[in-house]
Amino acid sequence: MIFVRTAVAVICLLTFSPLSHAAGEPVTKQFGKVITVYKSPSCGCCAGWAQHLRQNGFSVAIVDQYDLSEIKAQHGIGPELQSCHTALVDGYAIEGHVPADDIWRLLAEKPDASGLAAPGMPTMSPGMGSVQPKGYDVLLFGPDSRPSVYSRY
Repeated sequence: MIFVRTAVAVICLLTFSPLSHAAGEPVTKQFGKVITVYKSPSCGCCAGWAQHLRQNGFSVAIVDQYDLSEIKAQHGIGPELQSCHTALVDGYAIEGHVPADDIWRLLAEKPDASGLAAPGMPTMSPGMGSVQPKGYDVLLFGPDSRPSVYSRY
């Protein structure tokens, strides 16, 4: 029993230790940070993205609903930024298939922004069949500025 507890503790330390993002600065995962994902009940890629978040340290709360237009409008997610699901974490909106590492970076840096977006449904993104993001940009957006590239894959 002690061996099992020790093994679990080691796995947790390895899984949720600091990691590096694109800029090379450390980002610390907080085990169990709650992120609420608003998605269509029938969307498989949204469920896949939620699983990606769980595998990367988030505690995911799912809200299934067919019409997401109100939640997107409330958080300033215009048509040019939209994707199939919207998530909320610590006052930020996360639109679409944004990799978990980018969300952790956002939470560590705390920029003056509304959130992050991966517009459309990038085929090489978490939840869309790819573990490693490839071939798309994640945008930082806010109410008073144009979206800017936060991460490029």
